[in-house]
Amino acid sequence: MSESNDFSRREFMRKTASVGAAVPYFVSAGALGKGDGPEANEKINIGLIGCGGMGKANLNNCAKYPDVVVTGVCDPWKERRDSALQKYQNTAKSYNDYRQMLQQKDIDAVIIATPPHWHALIAIDACEAGKDIYVQKPMTLYPAEALALKQAVEKHKRISQIGTQIHAGSNYRRVVELIRSGNLGKISVARTFIAMNDGVEGWGKPADCNPPEGLDWDLWVGPARMRQFNPRMISRHVVFMDFGGGWTPSMGPHVVDLPYWALELDLPTKVSCSGGRYAVDDVSDIPDTQEVLWQYPEFTMTWCMSTVNSFGFDFGRGNIARRIGAYFHGVNGTLFADYDMHKVVPEGDRMKNAQTPKESIPPSPGHEREWLNCIKTRRQPSCSVFYHYKIDIALNLANLSLKLRRSIDFDPKTAKIINGDEAAKAAVPQYRDPWKFPAQYL
Repeated sequence: MSESNDFSRREFMRKTASVGAAVPYFVSAGALGKGDGPEANEKINIGLIGCGGMGKANLNNCAKYPDVVVTGVCDPWKERRDSALQKYQNTAKSYNDYRQMLQQKDIDAVIIATPPHWHALIAIDACEAGKDIYVQKPMTLYPAEALALKQAVEKHKRISQIGTQIHAGSNYRRVVELIRSGNLGKISVARTFIAMNDGVEGWGKPADCNPPEGLDWDLWVGPARMRQFNPRMISRHVVFMDFGGGWTPSMGPHVVDLPYWALELDLPTKVSCSGGRYAVDDVSDIPDTQEVLWQYPEFTMTWCMSTVNSFGFDFGRGNIARRIGAYFHGVNGTLFADYDMHKVVPEGDRMKNAQTPKESIPPSPGHEREWLNCIKTRRQPSCSVFYHYKIDIALNLANLSLKLRRSIDFDPKTAKIINGDEAAKAAVPQYRDPWKFPAQYL
């Protein structure tokens, strides 16, 4: 395990002795010496770290299959931990600290659905403990975290899936096929966006206060900068830069995934971001307006994020709603799409002979089911760390550009910032003591 996670077996036994001897013990394939993961006819023992809404949804989507057994749930808030445990109390053990759960031999894989500031460290520790990982998006909040996690997954030969579940939908598959058919001709730019209107009041201004009973606030904050507890940090951590990074890393993975997939993009060569808090006056500290420009060889991609206006171009207007979309502009026409629909707008008659391509990308068995299948086959799923880290780094570089108020030049071959020590230093998180960033993976 990494430096911050050094628990002795004696300490582990002392803290878990009260879990309950009546809980059945499901021995993992790895513990039996059968290789890196369960074989085709074996049970997969799953643990959940982070028992909020998405974590429980991911866990339920796994547990509905007969080859899955839930053997552990973990959260530093007892209320959420107990809620998740209730459904699986006949097979699962309960933990306050994820480091204890990772020492259990009866867990093959873990779902990591904590606030994003924890994702990289927990995922790397899980890899070191021999667990396969499902990591909710955003995968990480810093470029260095993304690179370190990628290296950890590779070194420890783990199966990984990032929780961009929209990737499993049929609509995205049809868009990818259309883009790759060449019907649109040369594509020079893709424009992506999310628009919503939280009003000037945003998420309100609840006062800082003591954390609720049963919440280990020091452990919840973990490697992030210590902050006084505020109720919004629990109910909506995305609106705090220290814990969620804002809407660009939170929702960007779903939308930016489509051009990355369809055009097989690499890391960007230059990233520029502008924006700020121009209208919203609430307890949060994230930008309410953010514009990003990514440069690639012979291609440009943009991102528009607003929480003060929900005008959605071709995806709706007038009534207040959350709207997302992606546009692909080619010589012959434009394709625009969201999660559920897509439409092609020709440039004059340049697409008069274009044929809709045959469906060639197989349907997904489900984002979680794909991960479970890959745990058995030891083949990486479609949204593994090795695919998704490029999206993650692009989004993290955007936030870094906003923070530094200048553009960032990036070398895709070396995955390094090339225009200044200040940006390179800021790309690596400074964890709060005693937590240590696992720099050995860089």
